[in-house]
Amino acid sequence: MSKSTVGAAPGEPPAAADEQELGAAGSQLSTAPVDTLASGPTLGVVGWARWFWRQLTSMRVALLLLLLLALGAIPGSLIPQSGTDETKVADFRRAHGTLAPIYDRLGLFHVYSSVWFSAIYILLFVSLIGCIVPRTWQFVGQLRGRPPGAPKRLTRLPAYTTWRTDAEPEQVREAALALLRKRRFRAHLAGDAVAAEKGYLREVGNLSFHIALIVMLVAFACGQLYKSEGNKLVVEGDGFSNTLTQYNDFKSGNLFGTDDLNPFSFTLDKFTGTYETSGPNKGTARTFQSAITYSVGAYGKEKKAVVKVNHPLEIDDSKVYLTAHGYAPVITVRDGKGEVVYRDAVPLLPLDSNITSSGVIKVLDGYRDAKGVSEQLGISAFFLPTYTQGSEAASTFPSLRNPVLNLTPYHGDLGIDSGIPQSVYQLDKSHMKEFKDSKGLQLRDNLKPGETMTLPNGAGSVTYEGTKEWANFQVTQQPASGWALGGAIAAIFGLAGSLFLQRRRVWVRAVKGADGVTVVEMGGLGRSESAKVPEELGDLAGVLYDQAPSSPDPDTPDTPASRDTPASSASPEPEVVPAEGAGK
Repeated sequence: MSKSTVGAAPGEPPAAADEQELGAAGSQLSTAPVDTLASGPTLGVVGWARWFWRQLTSMRVALLLLLLLALGAIPGSLIPQSGTDETKVADFRRAHGTLAPIYDRLGLFHVYSSVWFSAIYILLFVSLIGCIVPRTWQFVGQLRGRPPGAPKRLTRLPAYTTWRTDAEPEQVREAALALLRKRRFRAHLAGDAVAAEKGYLREVGNLSFHIALIVMLVAFACGQLYKSEGNKLVVEGDGFSNTLTQYNDFKSGNLFGTDDLNPFSFTLDKFTGTYETSGPNKGTARTFQSAITYSVGAYGKEKKAVVKVNHPLEIDDSKVYLTAHGYAPVITVRDGKGEVVYRDAVPLLPLDSNITSSGVIKVLDGYRDAKGVSEQLGISAFFLPTYTQGSEAASTFPSLRNPVLNLTPYHGDLGIDSGIPQSVYQLDKSHMKEFKDSKGLQLRDNLKPGETMTLPNGAGSVTYEGTKEWANFQVTQQPASGWALGGAIAAIFGLAGSLFLQRRRVWVRAVKGADGVTVVEMGGLGRSESAKVPEELGDLAGVLYDQAPSSPDPDTPDTPASRDTPASSASPEPEVVPAEGAGK
């Protein structure tokens, strides 16, 4: 085997010499644009515009903008947002009188619709599109063309090998062409050599990754602008219609309209929850599911469905999730004359994993005491699904084993007419009076299902009729979520392809030497310095060597010993070696 390495011309940089020697064969094995303005823009508006565009569409700027976008989303997660929770924003303003005006000027209460966040988002779009379009066009041109011909001196390539053979050059080139095509190279005859290229999927993966990023950004933007999310607490036997007034709380994107709500309704037939009854996981939920009857449209046919945790009901592009569960004691309130003034199931909020719950019963209208005086009632309620003697402060199990309802009634003015909003789960006692028992102490009592608490001085009674269960449903509309998922999957596969695939070129030259013996040269060039190129070239050379074995070295003396030695021993199988200075 013969080896040869060629250096740069005197006074010429090695890189420049390499480019001259390789020519088109050594051109970039990717579609990344060559920075022709690295030394700075020329004077003038056009020069500066070209320089700015080149910087904006570079991959490093795209990565920087992507980082800025991630950093800009941090305050949107940590600071209350006006489009998401107005109550928390108002609380933050009251608690931080100095900081709130600064946040207002910076747009930190509405990060995702602020000018600076939108600017980063738009610049990232422009950067990615400006980078992808020319690279895609260039890649299409590469696919339509053929691999470049072999450079004049293959010894300049990072991987190189050569040997001499008695086979004719045409036979070697035909064998090399068939071999390379069998190994899935794009190969063709170019003069006295075979030119081949492989690994185009690397650039496909690279472009797919960046296109997928654009798809994800567009999908996320549409999702934020047109999304909606609302919560509704429904007691067994009650229903819900997908209109804005039916929600307990609702938030949406800036471009979402009430007409975008999908028309459907449902009724909660029964909620079922089961729990571990023993062992270290006692009380842990095993089953949470809601049996509902729903219909789509004003005159849709009723259908049955079961909504479970992480198994939502899908209606068009709306999803109905089961998010919470609790108990709703059925309460009947009678006034001083024995007339029923209130009867309803009152949802209580869970306080712990055993669903110890609390809430308020508010009787706003119709109540009169024994003297006929019109008042309002407010009753604090504390509920234990499983009451155990000695553990009066909390339930010992989440299911209804021994339910007890503790009631503390008040009378007076609930403050509903003051114009100040208040929670249905909180009781404003500032204008309320306690009921006193016969000992002059505040009236409170523990009731079991079917029991009644009598208010003093003929003021009426409160009866605990029984217990229903409630479920909280979250109804979401997230447009383009499928596109976002598809973009994420495509980005993962594209990134994997760009990282693990290697684009490379191989040339095989076969010509007659000065002594009439065919000289075979093979060279390989990769997009980056990689051990796979020499290994692959060695494998290809080994197969081709079997089809065109080497001839005896002309310098070997003609002795009996040499005549008895096989040709393969006199000139061993070719060894791939890196050329000196190659790849620098």
